Amino acid sequence: MRLDHVSYATSASCLVDVVQRIGAELGAGFVDGGRHPRFGTRNFVLPLAGGTYLEVVSPLDHPAVDRAPFGQAVKARAADGGGWLGWVVSVDDISAVESRLGREAVDGNRHRPDGYDLHWKQIGVNDLITDPQLPFFIQWQVPASEHPSQGARSNVRIVGLRIAGEPDYVSRWLGQPTGHLLDDVEVQWLPVDDQDAGLVSVSLQTASGVVTLD
Repeated sequence: MRLDHVSYATSASCLVDVVQRIGAELGAGFVDGGRHPRFGTRNFVLPLAGGTYLEVVSPLDHPAVDRAPFGQAVKARAADGGGWLGWVVSVDDISAVESRLGREAVDGNRHRPDGYDLHWKQIGVNDLITDPQLPFFIQWQVPASEHPSQGARSNVRIVGLRIAGEPDYVSRWLGQPTGHLLDDVEVQWLPVDDQDAGLVSVSLQTASGVVTLD
């Protein structure tokens, strides 16, 4: 299974500062991703090598943020001081996930500043809210050339995730073997005895070595 992206949530007032800080740590520049009109959020995107990306997302002052599960998740994480919101896996056929979970995916879209409208289907955000160790699933409905990972201007790539959680439980959620959850990305599991479950840190290979973002 392929990692699609990781999400870091912050408040609207801190968005630019967080984007600049992470970009400086990685030696790579973000681009303005635009707004999610259905979710009441906006983001900046860092395209990465390997077909993944990192987003920094913040809630907008808009009614949609309180109606949509993703908006609710972003708003709650930002209000709690900000930090890693979660990880997202890409699937080619989300109908198989719908059948396994017994419910339908929802539509998502993002208006980019250049006028292009990205579209996808996603499922599992409510599960992320109740159990942050779980990723949600996404199926893109745009050409591969429009995927947010396109246009990477460096060789920075995600090489590892540290997740506080239960590997067997997450493996069953993904329908994957415990020892091989993600292609090309190492997953290290941490106990949840002394910390909240969820994505704890992301390690990226950069020109100056591996950088771990907590």
